[in-house]
Amino acid sequence: MKALQFLADPEPWPYPVGPEDPLLLQHLATTPMALLDLPDPTLIDDDWLVLRTRLTGICGSDSKQVLMDFEDAGDNMMTAFITFPQVLGHEVVATIEQMGPAVEGFEPGQRVVLYPNIGCRARGLSPLCPACERGDYSICQRFWEGRLSTGIHTGNAVEATGGFAEYLPAHTSMCLPIPDQISDELAVLADPWSVSFHAITRNPPAPGSRVLVYGSGALGSTAAAILTQLYDCSVAVVAKWDAQRDLASSRGATVFHSDPTEALIEQLAEWSGGILRHPWEGLPVCFPGAIDVVYDTVGSPTTVEVALRVLAERGRLVQLGVSSPGRFEWTPWYFKELQLIGSNAFGVETFEGQTKHAYEHFFDLILAGRLDLSGLLTHQFRLEEWREAFTAIVHQGETGAIKVAFDYR
Repeated sequence: MKALQFLADPEPWPYPVGPEDPLLLQHLATTPMALLDLPDPTLIDDDWLVLRTRLTGICGSDSKQVLMDFEDAGDNMMTAFITFPQVLGHEVVATIEQMGPAVEGFEPGQRVVLYPNIGCRARGLSPLCPACERGDYSICQRFWEGRLSTGIHTGNAVEATGGFAEYLPAHTSMCLPIPDQISDELAVLADPWSVSFHAITRNPPAPGSRVLVYGSGALGSTAAAILTQLYDCSVAVVAKWDAQRDLASSRGATVFHSDPTEALIEQLAEWSGGILRHPWEGLPVCFPGAIDVVYDTVGSPTTVEVALRVLAERGRLVQLGVSSPGRFEWTPWYFKELQLIGSNAFGVETFEGQTKHAYEHFFDLILAGRLDLSGLLTHQFRLEEWREAFTAIVHQGETGAIKVAFDYR
């Protein structure tokens, strides 16, 4: 099969790239990834399947890795949770190509969306760890054990190759059938939407409250859609690029530009009703503040600091994005008694009294006409055009890229 393997001799870059080009484009020219002919995947065990890829979204974590978008790549605890070489890609729509003899409830050719977690069930471990037992699969306690190499999801364990390839393996617990009425283009958004859904349903806004979504990529755009379409609250969005701002505005959010930072804080204070206080040095702070929850889909030192400064007292910062570590002025955290809450992936979620897998909520809300994600999938490329795909992400200010996908159909 054709597959993009990470940790390979870099594929030759066909265009001249120099120090005047964006740093991420320079990284793309030398990234250790190449399109190779690899053996087709086989059944890992009797309860596994082999899938034929139809559409694979490029996650922010994929692009950060491929573009080497980390200021200090060595200072990241996640290196304890992955193994190499890797075939990335975990936002996958596929059809079933082959089934193990113990597989039940599926049929060849059936269209499925991948749930990429490779916790206890995929690893063949019993009894399940407490996290997997209650449906919090993203914090499985046994990502190092069983029949797979270390890894938390498809694409970052050696045997669990991902959707940057024509075929991939998947355990039965990792496949959910796609309703006939839902297109591939919508189904491929199930994963990023569910990441935002998990963050919001575990930390919901109170009716009539004011909330902020920081960032407007795939996670920020899905978070804004969830908040404006399913909750009773006023929503502000911080967006960097024109296409992101246009999409957020179309959802009914009030949109602010990310730069300059001090002006952003002033504008958020005016929007929310927070009262600005000015220290001797540094950025102003809202006290009292009037934003109840910030959903930070970027996770940089700047976004954290801004969130702490605009939040209301005892407000919540929900962190569902992560960037390179760095300094931020954190005095407002203690002074305003703020809650800083991490939000990692998704699993079984409760919404409007119903408890089920996040993908099932996603399908049901689409079929009920309650969810509109139009305009989010902006670009599709063939796998051999992988450099063009990541270039579109690097130049998203010009290309308008929000969600980019590989199309195998």
